[in-house]
Amino acid sequence: MIVIEKFNPTTKIDSHLQEEILDFLFHNLEEYGDPKNDIEEAIKYALSDEPNKGGFLISAKMDSEIVGAVVVNETGMKKYIPENILVYIATDCNQRGKGIGKQLMIEAMETATGSIALHVEADNPAKKLYEKLGFTNKYLEMRYSKN
Repeated sequence: MIVIEKFNPTTKIDSHLQEEILDFLFHNLEEYGDPKNDIEEAIKYALSDEPNKGGFLISAKMDSEIVGAVVVNETGMKKYIPENILVYIATDCNQRGKGIGKQLMIEAMETATGSIALHVEADNPAKKLYEKLGFTNKYLEMRYSKN
């Protein structure tokens, strides 16, 4: 049985569980992941009670072990940019194909206030799930990095 836990700026999450979620995401995002410190920043942002920050985390556990996690950040925008961005979602590599990712996505969609944007690589198998859940590809993303 999957147990879903939700955390936001008004709920308390102990530092050990926060670190456990960070480690889980870092290892299970695999080739679609980012450096650990970037993931940590997204988690801190989601849990921040500072003005113009916030969001939420959702974890899925099976037998007390994390098998999935989501990080959603609030953007502070409306309409032309969605109110939320799903920054990270991952399921345990040994538990994929069992509906955990879908369950996490549905929880995130129900929890978010307003619309949600997400970035997904064209070759990511999760793209099909996002499309089935109603996500569309309205724009081609382009970036200019000022390094």
